[in-house]
Amino acid sequence: MTPQLIVIAGPTASGKTALSIDLAKYLDAEIFSADARQFFRGMDIGTAKATAAEQAEVTHHFIDILDPEEAYSAGQYAEDLQDALKAYFQHKETAIVVGGSGFYIKAAVEGLDELPKAEASIRAKWNARYEEEGIEALQERLQKVDPAYYKEVDIHNRQRVQRALEAFDATGRPFSELRKGKQQRLPWEVKLIVVEWEREHLYARINERVDHMMDEGLLEEAKALLPLRACNALQTVGYKELFAYFDGTCSLDEAVAKVKQHTRNYAKRQVTWFKKQPANIRLKEASFKSLLRQL
Repeated sequence: MTPQLIVIAGPTASGKTALSIDLAKYLDAEIFSADARQFFRGMDIGTAKATAAEQAEVTHHFIDILDPEEAYSAGQYAEDLQDALKAYFQHKETAIVVGGSGFYIKAAVEGLDELPKAEASIRAKWNARYEEEGIEALQERLQKVDPAYYKEVDIHNRQRVQRALEAFDATGRPFSELRKGKQQRLPWEVKLIVVEWEREHLYARINERVDHMMDEGLLEEAKALLPLRACNALQTVGYKELFAYFDGTCSLDEAVAKVKQHTRNYAKRQVTWFKKQPANIRLKEASFKSLLRQL
């Protein structure tokens, strides 16, 4: 029997976690996170990780595997996920990947592009350029050599920008073209499920969740992470706004309002991304009963 990988994707606050846990218990499966921020330790409330009780119900992988200071790319995740799934499918028939990070979901669904690895000398060159001139110099170079990827990538994410520049130096070809090359054939069946909500309902859920996070101690969590604020892992919604409050540049109410606004903005971008993906099932409002009827 061919192993099956069920991927549950969708915007933040869409109910993916609860849905994945219900499905995992029903199928006797385990869950692999594809949330780019849940990899990091200490970022529990702000990234809406499954609670300790939920993780006790179902085994979760790729949660709390890194410290915030560490770097981790979608490409590395794809490699690590494939290795983990190959071992997992030796004794299980079904696995569940869940998350809202588009590049990481894409890595789970499509596998790996056959991309060249940059030589150490090339990486050293860009590390030095970054140290001397900052992220702006890397952004400027990327816009010149690969305008298509420049429009798509988070240009404030140094790792992604630098990876594209390293690939260009190694091959002379834009990263946007290299990513469309030959891909590995995955040794398991993949089924992509995208959770969808009407916009006003999703935004209401986001606002409620932020209030719940504050009640659960998000402010205290952000304060504990303040010494690490320069880390890429913490350049994310829910922490940056509270760091501004600690800096005294806004009130707490203003910071919370900005968390809600920026989370809604992020969710809008996620919705746009996942509308373009070839989903097997588009599930309305994270209904478990509806999902079972369509599997």
